[in-house]
Amino acid sequence: MASMNGGTLIIALPDLMRSLKADLFSAVWILIVYMLVQTILVLTAGRLADMFGRKFMYVVGFALFGITSIAAGFCTEAWQLVVIRGFQGAAGAFMIANASAIVTDAFPKTQLGLALGTNMIVFSVGSIIGTILGGWLTTLGWQWVFWFNVPFALLGTLWAVINLKELSQLDHSREHDVPGILVYMLAMTGLLVALTAGGIEGWSTPLVLPGILLALLGFPLFAWIESRSSAPMIDVTLFKRPPFSLGNLAVFLNSIARSGVTILFVFYYQGLKGLDALTAGLFLVPIAASMLVASPFSGLLADRYGSRLLSIIGLALNTAGLVMMALLDVNTTFPFILTAMIIMGFGGGLFNSPNTRMIMTSVPPHRRGIAAGTRSMLANSGGVVSIALVLALVSSHIDSKDLFSIFAGISTGLPDKALAQFISGFQFSFWVLAGFSAASLLVALLPRQEEIDEEGHLVVHQK
Repeated sequence: MASMNGGTLIIALPDLMRSLKADLFSAVWILIVYMLVQTILVLTAGRLADMFGRKFMYVVGFALFGITSIAAGFCTEAWQLVVIRGFQGAAGAFMIANASAIVTDAFPKTQLGLALGTNMIVFSVGSIIGTILGGWLTTLGWQWVFWFNVPFALLGTLWAVINLKELSQLDHSREHDVPGILVYMLAMTGLLVALTAGGIEGWSTPLVLPGILLALLGFPLFAWIESRSSAPMIDVTLFKRPPFSLGNLAVFLNSIARSGVTILFVFYYQGLKGLDALTAGLFLVPIAASMLVASPFSGLLADRYGSRLLSIIGLALNTAGLVMMALLDVNTTFPFILTAMIIMGFGGGLFNSPNTRMIMTSVPPHRRGIAAGTRSMLANSGGVVSIALVLALVSSHIDSKDLFSIFAGISTGLPDKALAQFISGFQFSFWVLAGFSAASLLVALLPRQEEIDEEGHLVVHQK
């Protein structure tokens, strides 16, 4: 449900913009506020899961996701949808923060790679269905992009209540890191407002400087608070373990590299090429489909041979696919685009499951809730930064009115100069994303040798 929701909304966004008469800034915030709130709350959700149980918080997330999906379809103004999407992000945090921890609790280490790989298969299937479904649902009205979630939320809630069992030992501490949550929220919001407002309205707009200052002051202050809090959002002691720290850094950089790709192709297909939503959705399938193919193999191989080599190969392929995408222009043939998408998607499938396995097995069982939350927070942080970043990069090459016309799918009649500017920004964005992917690859090349056995004891593998 979560992965379908992302794909359907991105495909439907141009139609939603026209229907709600939303400007580009509002449309982007409809997309990223979900990820922003999820990023802020995902560690709190992981902490609450350690305290009250993974099953309970998972069920709450499913139910809340269904309720907010009903409400979203009845919005008549863009700002209303931004608010509802924020609440939906909170629901997503309760689900996502617990998913990896529930799977890790339920399977022995010898089967964990396959189990996490299967989880990635489901995510990939949702992504495939979402892009196609979003195009079809848009023909019925953008509201159905949200209402379609409701039966899945109902079934998921009931299934979780009946079938899931609480396997983890609860942490009975009731402390919360309120200062850390608030400071992180202000810092991340400031960064995203600066990127989106600067990219769309110009870097001299009044929102940019305060946003940058909030980020520059907020993130170091957050790190200082976490190092001294008795109940931190992030357990900084976990970062002393190389598999945990390097694995999460690779996740963050890779998320920046990958998350902006879909929105760039929505620009390309629906705006520049003038394709309808359904066709654009079909053209985006190869990325998720190739990830679907790679995920189970990567999980199985990680159980046998470890995680590091597969992560390296996956990130190398991901970087190669992004470099190919940086070469696209208006006349590029679909076979070339298809090849780039398959390479990138297959690389993502090889990376995700082994890297998640490495992160989750590097911490004691009773800390897996906060470990899963940390991973999700960094992945989501990279995702929201990526979307805001590519928007700012594209906007730096083209007038905001022309960019709005392209993104809303009404680019007919634009001068050739505007289209050439868009292609320039489009290509530059992919080069930057490829750079982040290459940085993630360099991190994966660093040695990481510790892990925790099923009894919570540290295991160190010698070179």
